[in-house]
Amino acid sequence: MGLRVLGIDPGSHVTGWGLVEAVAGGARQVASGVSMPRARAGARRLGELADFLDRLLDEWRPDAVAMERAFMGRNAMSALKLGEVRGALLAVAGRRGIDVVDYPPASVKVAVAGNGRAEKAAVAVGVRHMLGGRHEAGDSTDALAVALCHLLHARHERRLAAGSPGGGTVVAGRRGRRGPRALAAAPPVAETPVRAALRLRARSVRRTRLA
Repeated sequence: MGLRVLGIDPGSHVTGWGLVEAVAGGARQVASGVSMPRARAGARRLGELADFLDRLLDEWRPDAVAMERAFMGRNAMSALKLGEVRGALLAVAGRRGIDVVDYPPASVKVAVAGNGRAEKAAVAVGVRHMLGGRHEAGDSTDALAVALCHLLHARHERRLAAGSPGGGTVVAGRRGRRGPRALAAAPPVAETPVRAALRLRARSVRRTRLA
């Protein structure tokens, strides 16, 4: 059994989830769905959502959890509610000792659709292309996209590690043993969707640190 990733698209009203598993030559969908807590009170809604994630983790036993990073829009109240949802989900994973990797929306879109500004319909097409089956635009499909983004990221990191033992050349001459002249003469490496997603994620991390 390959790497199993639970992707989560958190929302103040509807939270999407999708589980994918690495297989030879690609990935397969294991399960997906949405969580819509019935309680109206904020604390109870968060409690229902936390219980739901607990059950998901018990049932499917993912190796990793990936979550879409909150988009900071102009509505402060919406951002606050979304932050509470993320906090509840992170607490559940943290209590179990599971690390949660978050990805900016643009990185997810690049990974599955090849465009950081892709609309939901284009993301659904990308998910359909990578997993097969029917996938309509929506929260569960977005969650599958997050899981696929992490699966591609993890696969790319393993290839880099396998191709650069002992701290050799990593990516396009960033660091290696060939010397600056050889690196300067090396042809540029074409940017794949995975490399673009990694670049966007690294840029986002740098901005967060500077802030």
